[in-house]
Formats: sequence, C-alpha cells, structure tokens
Amino acid sequence: MELWYTEEQTGGLRFSCQVKQALATVRTPYQHLAVLDTETFGPMLVLDGMVMTTMADEFIYHEMIAHPALFTHPSPERVAVIGGGDGGAIREVLKHPQVKKAVLAEIDPEVIHYSRRFLPEIAGALDDPRVEIHIGDGFAFLQSCKGEFDVVLVDSTEPVGAAAALFSREFYETVFSALKADGLVVAQSESPFFNKEILAGVYRDLGALFPWVGTYLASIPTYPGGLWSFTLAAKGSPPLDRQRLPQAGFTTKYYTPELHRSAFVLPGFVQELLDQ
Repeated sequence: MELWYTEEQTGGLRFSCQVKQALATVRTPYQHLAVLDTETFGPMLVLDGMVMTTMADEFIYHEMIAHPALFTHPSPERVAVIGGGDGGAIREVLKHPQVKKAVLAEIDPEVIHYSRRFLPEIAGALDDPRVEIHIGDGFAFLQSCKGEFDVVLVDSTEPVGAAAALFSREFYETVFSALKADGLVVAQSESPFFNKEILAGVYRDLGALFPWVGTYLASIPTYPGGLWSFTLAAKGSPPLDRQRLPQAGFTTKYYTPELHRSAFVLPGFVQELLDQ
C-alpha cells in the first residue's frame, strides 16, 4: 500500500509526496510535529501540517536566509536566529569566520530534539561552542538584547499560532532595538505569488522603521509555488554597495556572489506588489 503526505498549501492547492515511513509524530505543547521519510525529498520536517524543511532542498532556504546578510555586513560577530530550531540557518551562519557568537532562540525544544535525531546533517552545527541555545519566545528574548546583534535572522514558520507575533510591527521594532547601529535583519516573507499580503506587510512594516529595505527571491521546490521571498532591512547605508566575497574554502550549493546581487532583481509582478 502506498502512503502519501499531503499539505494543503492554499484553499485550492495541495502538495503531495510519497512517504516511505513516519519517523516521528508527536504533539508538543506548541504544535504537531512530524518527521517523514519521503521518496523524493528524503527526511521531511512537518509542523502543523506544513513542510518546514527537507533533506533534499533545505540548503536553498538556509543558505539564502543567511548569506545575503552575512556577506553584506562588514564584520558579523554576533548573530541571532529567531525560530529555526532545525539548525540549518545556524549551520550557514557558522561558515563565516567572523562570527563569534550565534544565538538560536527557539520556542519549541522538541523541534531541536527531533532535528538532532533525524536531521543531523542540518542540526549538527548546534553543538558548535559558538552557539548559544535559548529555549523560549524569540520576541521576549530580543526585548532584553538592546544593541547586541550585528545580524538577526527571522527564521519563522508561517504566521499562525505562536509565530504570528513575528510578523508584527511591534516585533520589528524590537528587532530594530536589538541591532547595532549598522545591523541587518532578514525575515522569510513567504510566497510572492500565494502570500502577497504577507510579503507586502513585511516590506511595509520594515520600511517604516529601517532606512533601507529590499526583497530577494529563491527557488525552493517544496514551498508553495516553488518561489520564495526574503526581505532584508538595514539600519545603516544601502547594503548592496558593500558586499564581501567568500574566503577560500567557503562552500555552498545555491548561494554565489553573483546570485547575491541578482536575487534582488525582482520579476515585474513582485516589484509592482512592493511599489503599491
């Protein structure tokens, strides 16, 4: 008998993939968590019925939420990741030798536990001595960190449940205060095709606080529509004028220095959305 997992991505769109076996299914205090071993994408982390990451394409999301900001900042020594309990964003952050401390603020410790158990290629960097893991609400955590971070990465789930607050103007005000004078923030801002209102809201709210805001795109097969957006905001000068280059030995599978700039060149329909 064939087993299939189906995610209802919108009211009229579903995404299905064949499942070899369920590795874990648990109800945590915050959400339903499942790790499924799939035919096409390998192990897949699912939270509340939504695909968070898969072994096959996780590198795209994690490289692109981290490296555009990390290669833009002149010396990113202190970085915070809000959400992201799978550890993928932390793994990419630690590829930068300038980073002295990387804080992971994850509300649900079970995400970390099951990622370490079933997704070690993604979560393995969480044991690095430069990493500090804070279990608790990321919003509340940043409220106690005035001017502490060079870069903040908002690696949130979709804006439902506890994650909804991470898409609010009040949260972005807290991020602004937690950043140093030349700090940067990146927020995953959903599908520019299926989640137009969310992307426009993130862009608008960050733009009300930060002198410079830019949205960039990446192609992620398991996310709705396959096209995903990230929005970067800078407290200082326009960041695209100060891109650093990777040092020898730096390895990625999606991000490149050339892609860094081109990702900010938006299709007409996305630019029109943001202009409105």
